[in-house]
Amino acid sequence: MDHNKNETTDRRIRVLIAKPGMDGHDRGAKVVARALRDAGMEVIYTGLRQTAEMIVNAAVQEDVDAIGLSVLSGAHMHYFRDVMALLKEKDATDIIVFGGGIIPDQDLPKLKELGVGQVFTPGANTEDAATYLKGAVSERWRAQGEG
Repeated sequence: MDHNKNETTDRRIRVLIAKPGMDGHDRGAKVVARALRDAGMEVIYTGLRQTAEMIVNAAVQEDVDAIGLSVLSGAHMHYFRDVMALLKEKDATDIIVFGGGIIPDQDLPKLKELGVGQVFTPGANTEDAATYLKGAVSERWRAQGEG
């Protein structure tokens, strides 16, 4: 069974990778985007300096299954909180949110409480991100009766 595709609709997992805020370093985001693409997913990379509104609007417009936020600036709580609130406001809470970057361990439980699915910190393996998304999206599709 190909976990990158919804067996009912033959749709591949669609992921939006975004760099919120003023942080200008996107190498990690590009590495993750490439790894997810290599794992068979459709990946939309929004580029640098995105607002939460831009990210959520793009995610809804592109009908993605997941949003990955890359935050190195220390403003992760702000951006994740805003993205989660906007997804709720737009009735798009079925979109899985995950992230990566420089995020202190003590903030991980707070992000989980916000509804963030998984956070990958420096040294994480890109295969782990692909495996996480395949499992989380497949579970979501099954719960929604799509797969």
